[in-house]
Amino acid sequence: MRGLTSLLLAVVLITVLSGCGGNDKNTIVFWTPLTGDDGAYMDQLVKDYNATNPEIKVKHVITSDMYTKNSTVLNSGKGVPDLSIIHADRVPGYVKQGALEDMTNVMAAEPELKQENYLPQAWSTGTIDGTQYTVPLDIHSVVMYYNKDLLKKYDAESFLDDDVVTIDEMLSLQGKLDDGDFVVNDALLGWVILSQIQNLGGDIQEDGKPAVNTPVMKKAFEEVKRIADAGLMTPYGEDGYLMFQSGNVLFSTDGTWSSTAHAGVEGLNFGVTNVYSPTKDKFTNRSSSHLFAMLKNDERTDEKEAGIAKFLEFIRENSLEWAKAGQNVASKQVNESPEYQEYMQSFFTSNEKEIESLYIYTYEYYAYVAEAVDTYALELARGNVDIDETLKTMQKFVEDKIAEGTGGQ
Repeated sequence: MRGLTSLLLAVVLITVLSGCGGNDKNTIVFWTPLTGDDGAYMDQLVKDYNATNPEIKVKHVITSDMYTKNSTVLNSGKGVPDLSIIHADRVPGYVKQGALEDMTNVMAAEPELKQENYLPQAWSTGTIDGTQYTVPLDIHSVVMYYNKDLLKKYDAESFLDDDVVTIDEMLSLQGKLDDGDFVVNDALLGWVILSQIQNLGGDIQEDGKPAVNTPVMKKAFEEVKRIADAGLMTPYGEDGYLMFQSGNVLFSTDGTWSSTAHAGVEGLNFGVTNVYSPTKDKFTNRSSSHLFAMLKNDERTDEKEAGIAKFLEFIRENSLEWAKAGQNVASKQVNESPEYQEYMQSFFTSNEKEIESLYIYTYEYYAYVAEAVDTYALELARGNVDIDETLKTMQKFVEDKIAEGTGGQ
């Protein structure tokens, strides 16, 4: 009975997904995982495009578990959307599985959909063995917000002079803060650690194999742990993000998308800069990218691909709306426009050095490495666990995940 119930549920799921797929020749069904406020901004972009009265309109479908649903429809061959947004780290695996169509026909239909019109990292994440599989929407990053009033209060404004706040500069405030004030929080700490890996000249893979239990990973955690050991990081278990919004933290390491939330806090006088670094010689803002992609679908017509091309060209020219979501828009036409400079995140595309700081990991098994880092980052930074033993555990975690995903091959 249980098996029959599971079978019926599977049939229902496939049926539902088929109804959301790209079978209507007059509609481009567009799936995204944009379940937050960013979904509303994408809704508006789609609405604006449809208002131009294209021959084939776009239907935006937000799916909270999109990657699971992608697997379901790819396996069944039914209900595959015409267009999707996927994250940069998904591209290598999808291409290896043969799950993506390339963008050759789409790019041919709209010649301005080309590399030189986009931020370089955002474009290159979709390039596998010389073939382009995606067109980028944005680059979203961990960055570091600062409280202008607290920096002035503690005579720390000079930290920002070179746009690189070092750990040593942070440590110079030890013993100088009022009770209840802290130098930095632990928001998105896993992303911060992955930024330090690049600052220290390391990587998360070596010859295609995961590199987690390494000297550079250990060094990254040790550098961040120095801040916590000095009592300058927000207390373990406290919501450091809210503490920054309450005016008790000098620096907050959270996402570009948080600028809209911070701006809504009355009396919070803040700016944005790069994530802190152990050295002035290198700074990195660990990033990802939302990419337009087409899952394999034999029923997608040439007319649909031409319609997708028109939609992506519209986005390339008109995605200033996406900047409202706090994202670094990938289109150079938009991010180089005077209007875009009014958005806080434009700091990260203001010069070549800043653009280069937006580092996107494209390792095939990045998601497993990131999960391991996120799982243990807070405990390691606080010294609650032995670093050597925990790095061994993290390495095994990633290796086991890879083995499970490849059937032990």
